[in-house]
Amino acid sequence: MDIGIGLPVLRPDPEVSIAGWARHAESRGFTTLGVTDRLVYDQYEPLTALAVAAGATTRIRLTTSILLAPLRANHALFAKSAATLDRLSCGRLVLGLAPGAREDDYRAGGLPFRRRGKLFDALLDRATEQWRNPDGIGPRPATPGGPPLLLGGFTGAALRRMVTHGRGWVAGAQGVENFRAHLPGVRRAWQEAGRAGAPRLVGTVHFALGPGAQQRLHTGLTRYYTSGTYTRKSIEAGRSTPEAVAREVAAYAEAGCDELILFPHGGGPEQVDLLADAIGW
Repeated sequence: MDIGIGLPVLRPDPEVSIAGWARHAESRGFTTLGVTDRLVYDQYEPLTALAVAAGATTRIRLTTSILLAPLRANHALFAKSAATLDRLSCGRLVLGLAPGAREDDYRAGGLPFRRRGKLFDALLDRATEQWRNPDGIGPRPATPGGPPLLLGGFTGAALRRMVTHGRGWVAGAQGVENFRAHLPGVRRAWQEAGRAGAPRLVGTVHFALGPGAQQRLHTGLTRYYTSGTYTRKSIEAGRSTPEAVAREVAAYAEAGCDELILFPHGGGPEQVDLLADAIGW
């Protein structure tokens, strides 16, 4: 199983260098640099943060996990931005996409929350067509046909998007049992659509390590998700000790996960080393 680490994009500390973090993560053997996405929150814009990381690295993948795709209302411009980042990174971009479930993000973006599914479908159709046939809206992405797409969500619409446009599925950070519970439906949808091979399966986990880790994790997730069942489940699924991280990584590997991305909450660049040490690198 590949293991990635998130960039420090949530409530970012100006003293923590995105470029330095990215270089160090690559040197420690992580396979992916991940970013999450919200509009109504103090965090770096995901594609911009990945562009900085791309310029500082040469091998590591750059993954949105996930990007709130329907908020990118200009579909041609989104496709151009993604193709640019894919070309500048020599084909290292992976786009994990989902519509999201927070109405405040759409309200702030001036977009109808209840139409986010239709907006998402329209974006996928336009972007994938543009990547195949730029028709004057370049550049062509480095990856033929465009960056690999991972679709998030558990609904029938989410699985339809995955088998129509995606290379695989990305799960929310609600624990390995939640990940495992949805795999049969994901695999069945893939097979019933006649897709060759198997979908790429990506899991996500929140973590914090070192002094004050549990409090940083709890505070960070409460701020990010604000309230509700999803918040509680995310906090319960977060990991704040090296032993818990190691067990979670092993559990995801046993469940059939192809790549696990662990997202940091607080701390500085030492989180890269603490995580690498926890998983035995």
